[in-house]
Amino acid sequence: MGEFVRLEVEAGVGTLRLDRPKMNALDAQMQREIIEAAVEADRRDDVAAVVLYGGERVFAAGADVKEMQTMTYQEMVLHGHLLQDFTRAVAAIGKPTVAAITGFALGGGCEVALAADVRIAADSAKLGQPEIGLGIIPGAGGTQRLARLVGPARAKDLIFTGRFVDAAEALEIGLVDRVVPAADVHTAAVEWATQFVGGPALALRAAKSAIDRGLEVDLQSGLEIERLEFTGLFATDDRTAGMTSFVEDGPGRATFTGR
Repeated sequence: MGEFVRLEVEAGVGTLRLDRPKMNALDAQMQREIIEAAVEADRRDDVAAVVLYGGERVFAAGADVKEMQTMTYQEMVLHGHLLQDFTRAVAAIGKPTVAAITGFALGGGCEVALAADVRIAADSAKLGQPEIGLGIIPGAGGTQRLARLVGPARAKDLIFTGRFVDAAEALEIGLVDRVVPAADVHTAAVEWATQFVGGPALALRAAKSAIDRGLEVDLQSGLEIERLEFTGLFATDDRTAGMTSFVEDGPGRATFTGR
């Protein structure tokens, strides 16, 4: 367990908790701890899905500007890899992930949310990529994941202007998938994650891999990725259990073991 990031597991759901008061500023230590927690969540058999959560008041207000202020170009060449590695680690969790967004999700905080599969936001949440006001651009995946999520024109608008969007606009443009009252954000995220507890873990991992990898290539290459993931599942116990249960008992009654 890190100083500022911890993985809390309850009833099959892992909550990757960001906890660096007051604003969860993502300094280098916190970025490394996010990597460690993400890797742990991915490998643990008792974690079926993961909630990313910054607490009741704020998700994460971005990278630690004070830490970066005095960095030279040479130092940032090295640090820039870490900036992308921590959001890559979140995206690489081979299980369903959901960002539970309260308060601000700005800059690096928004980029953490973008690395999740689904985003549930409080009705009072604010999201954005305000790096342009610092004379820089998003460096933890924002220019790439945001454009893929909301389209290049909307991504350029948000990144060029650095403006914040409220929860209603975020929902309208597809930046978040659901908006709930602030008090219900974590509960709603856990409820979404809980549906995967006891599910076919290898099939879920394969589905996520096929979708994510397929978005990076042309259609024909994506179809080949899908074919390989699909046929590979015929070597699993869960596929046998799922199809046998369907034939003998009808749909929705299979018991899966994750093997």
